[in-house]
Amino acid sequence: MGKYFGTDGFRGEANKTLTADHAYKVGRFLGWYYGECKKQKGDSTPARIVIGKDTRRSSYMFEYSLVSGLTASGADAYLLHVTTTPSVSYVARIDAFDCGIMISASHNPYYDNGIKLINQNGEKMDEETISLVEDYLEGNLEVFGKSYKELPFATGEHIGCTVDYVSGRNRYIGYLISLGLYSFKGIRVGLDCANGASWNLAKAVFDALGATTYVLNASPNGLNINENAGSTHMQGLQKFVVENHLDIGFAYDGDADRCLCVDENGNILTGDHILYIYSKYMKDRDKLRNNTVVTTVMSNFGLYKALDEQGIGYVKTAVGDKYVYEYMSKNDCRLGGEDSGHIIFSKYATTGDGILTSLKIMEVMIARKCRISELAADLKIYPQVLVNVRVHDKSKAQNDPDVQNAVKAAEIALGETGRILVRESGTEPLIRVMVEAPTEEACHEHVNAVVKVIHAKGHAIKNK
Repeated sequence: MGKYFGTDGFRGEANKTLTADHAYKVGRFLGWYYGECKKQKGDSTPARIVIGKDTRRSSYMFEYSLVSGLTASGADAYLLHVTTTPSVSYVARIDAFDCGIMISASHNPYYDNGIKLINQNGEKMDEETISLVEDYLEGNLEVFGKSYKELPFATGEHIGCTVDYVSGRNRYIGYLISLGLYSFKGIRVGLDCANGASWNLAKAVFDALGATTYVLNASPNGLNINENAGSTHMQGLQKFVVENHLDIGFAYDGDADRCLCVDENGNILTGDHILYIYSKYMKDRDKLRNNTVVTTVMSNFGLYKALDEQGIGYVKTAVGDKYVYEYMSKNDCRLGGEDSGHIIFSKYATTGDGILTSLKIMEVMIARKCRISELAADLKIYPQVLVNVRVHDKSKAQNDPDVQNAVKAAEIALGETGRILVRESGTEPLIRVMVEAPTEEACHEHVNAVVKVIHAKGHAIKNK
């Protein structure tokens, strides 16, 4: 991770940590860099860069700032408007753009925002290019054998233009519909769109496939994205599914690259449940390449026990769907993801896609003629407690000897009955302390012991 970009882009509070000036400079660099890359290959056409955004009020400000920077550097900016992160990934790949940009802070509250960079293959941007962006932001760019304090402006006919590209978003919707192998007729489905990017996409897909669709939190006003809604606040969907006798509910996050489920009884099914259900479905049809599911270190111990019982192999990567996808692409794996709901089906997408995930779960339900609760029944989730501690310096808190000693003490006490994981957030100033154990009481005991030391050593930021 760099100074600005973490595991999921450049993220921070709008106009505090992440400013309109930052966005302009990111646009300036990308527009110039990709144009220069083309020139060096003998191609004089302008760089083509596609942009999407979520429903945050500040997303419009960042969109205009990025477009100003891109066009000032001679690139053409194609606007998808409000759309999901996976749609930007799809369009960048299918329509041969030089790169894609998504303006979103995912599951964070409205006052945060972020800039996610996507390469021409629809994948998260490589570290080398991100390092160049950071170098330019810091004023010490060296590339193509030269040093640049500032980048040249495009002039005359070489100034870039903007293009309304809502057709790209519509083509993505059509692509999702084309993946529906079965009719959803007669199935009652609830969709929680988190007042985010999926608010005008998800229902269109489910309606086209024949579902009886009920939608929650699809009235964005710029300030209510993820507010008591979506995959990080499931209570509303749980209640709605039960009260309205729905067959299943799906909850997305702000940019719809995550999906979690609610079964017909109102129980939450996590990303681990989804990985279990779909990996078993794939294995039964001999479709699970290398018999391997790619998970992260945050997946529940119960998932691994259930996969062992099914004879399904697995690997663990660092947290972040970026790392999951990197392993999948290098090792020819078809299924991977995170407990938080980033699920990657590499045959169909290069990133986590919440709407796609919900379609694949519907496919299993219909093919197996089972309720979702039945499909998930054999997975027993171990009690897990996760506490996020906001800190002044993530690295100092993580590496403090007293904090490390507290973690070791918990590891010894848990033995083979559970585990503790302490890690830095890739997107926020947080230390995440997670414990899995046979009982919730044991989880809380060991989490609290470590959190207490973080506070005692002065690493934690006190609440205002």
